[in-house]
Amino acid sequence: MANWETVEVTTDLLICGGGMAAAGAAVEGAYWAKKNGLKVTVVDKAAFARSGAVAMGLSAINEYVGYAKGDNTLEDYVRYVRNDLMGIARDDLVYNIARHVDGSVHLFEKWGLPIWTDENGKYVREGRWQIMINGESYKVIVAEAAKNAMEKAGFEILERIFIVGPIMDGDRVAGAYGFSTREDKFYIFKAKAVCAMMGGAVHVFRPRSIGEGLGRSWYPPFNSGSTAYFTIAAGAEMTNQEVRFIPVRFKDAYGPVGAWFLLFKSRSRQTCVTTWACWTLTPAWARCTWSPPRPSRTSPTSTRTMRRPSKRR
Repeated sequence: MANWETVEVTTDLLICGGGMAAAGAAVEGAYWAKKNGLKVTVVDKAAFARSGAVAMGLSAINEYVGYAKGDNTLEDYVRYVRNDLMGIARDDLVYNIARHVDGSVHLFEKWGLPIWTDENGKYVREGRWQIMINGESYKVIVAEAAKNAMEKAGFEILERIFIVGPIMDGDRVAGAYGFSTREDKFYIFKAKAVCAMMGGAVHVFRPRSIGEGLGRSWYPPFNSGSTAYFTIAAGAEMTNQEVRFIPVRFKDAYGPVGAWFLLFKSRSRQTCVTTWACWTLTPAWARCTWSPPRPSRTSPTSTRTMRRPSKRR
């Protein structure tokens, strides 16, 4: 059995995670910590540049208010979110987030993210809220900004360390513990404040897919619920946990977010793509039709059955 070395790290602010949230926290944390003589440490289980749900990039930024140029108001954004979540939303929190959405996008552009613009220099929108980007290196660009901020302040980003759980001092989180995924080292982090930003949870519900398709998901499968476990183990009150995203999976097709829809809108192939898409990529349940109500042979209480779709010619 390996002789594990115990490594102890003391810091003021410990940021657990390496995705977009942790990168943003590192940029802000490094700035304010240096001003106030504090120390920030970031620890991530993967390689920071390609860690998190945005690791392989995106084709769009889903929200851009554009309130400075009069495209939308902050109240418009609140109504949009409230409607999208069927009324289950804190308007004050959403409003506060809306105040910072555009500023974050402008920072991404400043750091080097290519955002599509039209002949007038305005962002190209897809719908009312989404703007298009060349985002293959989205996370790399944001991670680089975080690394520069941390390095400039003299702070560390520790990679390949898997955080297991919180260290408690009574009812206060006093740090975290974990282990290296590359070396025989056990880490103890002591901190005055801890940010748990280790991703969401995938496969909470068993998918209908079987075999090889079982591991496919819209969200990265390595998001195993570490943040939820960490906060629950610490005894934290879980708020804003009411929303669950369960996307309808296209039958026989798995691809990057938005890729199929960009294909659908291709003008040169619009007719053939639309015809093909109406059948091939429509979910099975949407291709079925209801038969006239009639009693079921297997259940005397059932009044409806599903009819198989006819074959394509």
